[in-house]
Amino acid sequence: MVRLPLTPAEVERGQRLGALLRRARGHRSMLEVALDARVSPETLRKIESGRVATPAFPTIAAIADVLGLSLDAVWAEISGPERHAGQSAAVPDRGAQLPA
Repeated sequence: MVRLPLTPAEVERGQRLGALLRRARGHRSMLEVALDARVSPETLRKIESGRVATPAFPTIAAIADVLGLSLDAVWAEISGPERHAGQSAAVPDRGAQLPA
């Protein structure tokens, strides 16, 4: 089966998804989140970097669950209107307030 190239909109959604997951992960290590979600750290790294713009639904559901994100919030973030860098509807910038 030949996979069609991604559209610019799909690439943009993948980048938004990656940015959302990075923000939600906060100070937790990529390894910790990946293991808790039962995905490989490499998979999480590729999603966060936007290299995998259309990850499988179960993968995103597992990562979102570990990060405490609802799937509705994830969808709203990646499909909503363009935001300025650093703005997020789904994850407030919690900075150092995240638990260790």
